[in-house]
Amino acid sequence: MDARLNFIGNTVGANFGKYINSASKVVIDSALPAVTQELVKLRASQINGCGYCTDMHTKDAAHAGETPVRLNLVAAWREATVYTDAERAALELTEQGTRIADAATGVSDEAWANAAKHYDEDQLAALVCLIALINAYNRMNVIVQQPAGDYQPGQWG
Repeated sequence: MDARLNFIGNTVGANFGKYINSASKVVIDSALPAVTQELVKLRASQINGCGYCTDMHTKDAAHAGETPVRLNLVAAWREATVYTDAERAALELTEQGTRIADAATGVSDEAWANAAKHYDEDQLAALVCLIALINAYNRMNVIVQQPAGDYQPGQWG
């Protein structure tokens, strides 16, 4: 299976990738815990049906030491006992921010207030930016039908 479009081999796609990856670096370098970042990226990718990003973030998280149990339970995090209250708040914000069109109010005040109990303003800003970024990456990969399965941890730097 081949992607419909090779972003890396396309001038516009490559330039866009350079800038969106720079935005991603801001989040990576933030005080938002790295494990939370991976859980957020994985959950949004699952919701959006992005095989490429699901593959990437599962492998990157495992490579960074995340346990198989926690990775396997991300899709069912509400029923799982392996996540902290802060991680649960981030996952709820991720789900509501990813499914923004499913609710007339977008992200609920309750989800925001819960996240604000666990993260300071800089971390909240990073979390919001991360949710927006992973949704953008997901949409790009889903639209071009980027194949999944061959990603190697650290492949993109």
